[in-house]
Amino acid sequence: MSIRSHLLAAAALALSVAAVQPALADSQAASTANSSCFLASNWEGWKSPSPSVIYLRVRISDVYRLDLSAPSSSLQDGDVHLVSKIRGSDWICNPLDLDLQLADSHGAFREPLFVKSITKLSPDEVKAIPAKFRP
Repeated sequence: MSIRSHLLAAAALALSVAAVQPALADSQAASTANSSCFLASNWEGWKSPSPSVIYLRVRISDVYRLDLSAPSSSLQDGDVHLVSKIRGSDWICNPLDLDLQLADSHGAFREPLFVKSITKLSPDEVKAIPAKFRP
């Protein structure tokens, strides 16, 4: 290969790297800004203010709102708990990452819950939740 061919190949490589870097930076910034991911192992509690909404407490100060595809009248019963099955990664980033079931304390009742959306609430939105529904 001649020197000219090497220089042309190096120039083409430099141009392709320069073109890709801004796109990667924009993509990373957008994903960080819109990130509502959390580790399932950091989930500490939950409460339901209505048949189609669940609030999850993650770590000490984060609260996520789960909107369900179909309501469950049993969500507000006193003797139920959420069962979450982890398949693969421990990261919860979108509704498909959650495999939830509602179960009673006796193990006789199981109801699948399908999450439509996950939203990380701002501190002001968390404060606006009535105390009895804050996880």
